[in-house]
Amino acid sequence: MKNRFKIWESALLLALSAALLAGVWASAAGGRVSSQLVRLHVIAHSDAPEEQAVKLEVRDSVLAYLEPRLAGAEDAAAAGGIIAASIDGIAAAARSAAGGRAVRVELGEEYYPTREYESFSLPAGRYQSLRVTLGDGAGRNWWCVVFPPLCLTAAESEAAFSGLDAATRGIITGGDGDVVIKFRLLELWGELRRALGL
Repeated sequence: MKNRFKIWESALLLALSAALLAGVWASAAGGRVSSQLVRLHVIAHSDAPEEQAVKLEVRDSVLAYLEPRLAGAEDAAAAGGIIAASIDGIAAAARSAAGGRAVRVELGEEYYPTREYESFSLPAGRYQSLRVTLGDGAGRNWWCVVFPPLCLTAAESEAAFSGLDAATRGIITGGDGDVVIKFRLLELWGELRRALGL
C-alpha cells in the first residue's frame, strides 16, 4: 500500500511538472508573438444594428488613416511610436465616421483571447493595442492586427506576415492544428496565474 501511494504521488508530481513546463513554454511563445504585433480594437456604442454598422465605418476610416503612415514601420515598436504620435489624427478619422458619437482613442496594453482567422491564429495574451471606443462602448467589438497590416489582407496574402520573424510566422500560421491547442494551453496558464494572483 505504501509503494502504491508513492507511485501515485510521483505520477502527480510528474504531471504537475509537465504542466508547468508546458505553461512556461506557451507563455514564452505567446510573448514572442505579442511583442511583434499591434492590435486594433474598435468597440461599438451598443449592439443595435446601426451602431454595429457605424463601428465598421469607423474601423475603415481608422485603417485608411493608418495604412500610409505605418507603411514604413519596420517593427511593432516603430509602429507603436507612429500610432502614439498620430492619436489626434486617428481620433479625427474615427470622429469623421462616427456620426457625432463620442469617440475615445487610446494606445496601451490590452488582453486578447485566442483568436482564429482563416489562415492564422493568434495566442491569448497582452498586446500593444490601439483601442477606439464609440459612445458608451457597450456593444460588440471588432479587432484585428494593424501591424503588420493583417486587418484586411491576411486571408489573401502571405506577404502580410513579412514584418514578423520566421519563428513567429511559424507559431502563428502553423497549419497542423497544434498551434490552437498550444494557444489554449496559454489561455489556461494565464487563467491559473490570475487565479493565484501571480
